[in-house]
Parts: sequence; C-alpha cells; structure tokens
Amino acid sequence: MTCNDVERDLDPYVDRELRPDVDAVLGQHLRGCVACRRRVADREAIGLLVSSVPYHSAPDRLRLQLLTQARRARWRRSALAWAAAAAVVVSLGSGIALVRSSRTAVGPGADSMVNAVVDGHVRSLMADHLVDVASTDQHTVKPWFLGQLDYSPPVRDLAALGFPLVGGRLEYLSGRPVAALVYQYQKHTINLFIWPAGADTTAAASRFVRGFHVDQWVRDGMTFWVVSDANEAELTRFVRALQAP
Repeated sequence: MTCNDVERDLDPYVDRELRPDVDAVLGQHLRGCVACRRRVADREAIGLLVSSVPYHSAPDRLRLQLLTQARRARWRRSALAWAAAAAVVVSLGSGIALVRSSRTAVGPGADSMVNAVVDGHVRSLMADHLVDVASTDQHTVKPWFLGQLDYSPPVRDLAALGFPLVGGRLEYLSGRPVAALVYQYQKHTINLFIWPAGADTTAAASRFVRGFHVDQWVRDGMTFWVVSDANEAELTRFVRALQAP
C-alpha cells in the first residue's frame, strides 16, 4: 500500500468502515510511515472539533412546513431523507452548522477507553495545550498535581534513557479527571495517563489504534495508559522503563 492509497482510504479508515483485510494492510503501512500517521492524527483532530459543535433539532412545526413544501414540489424521496434534509435546512437557516461525528460509537469497556485515551492524546497535540506545568524536573511536576487530584501520580525521570519529561497537565477521560504526564522521544510526544485502578480495570495489553501505539497496565493500585506515534520498539522500551522497580 502506498501513501496515495492511504489518502484515498483515510476517511473510511478513521470511521472504521474498511474491510478487515484492507484495514490490516493500511495499519501495517502506518506503522512504518510517519507522514501518514500524521494524516490520521489530523483527521481525528478534525473529527473531535466537528463533534464538539452543538446540535439543534428542528421544531416540529417547521419540519412539517418543509415536508409540505417538498410534497408540493413533487420531490420524490423517502420520508427519512426528507427529515434529514429538513434538519440541515433549519440548522443552516439559523446560522448553526449541523454536524455530527461520523465515528461509530463503541460500547462500554476496554474499546471505549482506548478511544478516549487516543482522543486525549490527539487533543493535546492540536489544542496547543500539551502541559499545564512545563518542567523537566519530576520534583516540580509531581507536587503540581496536589490540589488538582485526590491522588498523587508517580512521576519517573527517564531522561537518561532518551525520554525526557516535558511536564504534566490535568486531563479528562470518559468524564473523569486524570493525571497526564508528557514525555518526549526525539520528535515524538508520549502521553502517559494515570488514575487509580477500579472495577473497570482491563487486562494489560498493547494495541495499534488509528495510527498510534497504545499500552495499558495496572501496578500498585494505579492504571497506566501510554499513547504515542513513536515506533513500537521504542515505546516498549519506554514502558519497560516505567515498569522497572
């Protein structure tokens, strides 16, 4: 698969509409192509911005009026299509863009949390809000979370291994406030999300989702999620360094 093929299939890939075999081939290309992973990240970020625009339903009276006008014009379309068209007309007429995220909703559990942490990673790269406290000193970043959260996340200094600390921020994932630690590997940003482990804890796993490597594990009563577009080998080295005693 070439970069042109990725560009052609980018929207259905992000929307999870590709056949499994095509999705697997495209995912394999993304593992070795930084430029295409950036394309995926940019498209995901656009989706997040679009999904944040409020949706307003059309009043029943106006819907009926539009449907009546449509019948008079003898437009031959299905009732469902007319309802959708009426809603679009109402939104545009009121100056509000009617948009919906084309992303298919996922059920509760591990898959929804994977998507949440990837969304959090993408937001941090696009919103110019990577850190709330910028520091390479773990003794500066760790105390900052006091008063922000009701727990103290562990902060490791991994600069000697090539993963310098950039800082930390308060993040919200699936409605909960969590600690986000930001590390750097060469030109790649690594987000490490940490919160107390609970009943929703999933088994440790590594995944490749929407152009990003995702790792998750539980240790000492804390849940850890790592997200980055760094290559799998280096991210594994990062994770092992975090898990070392």
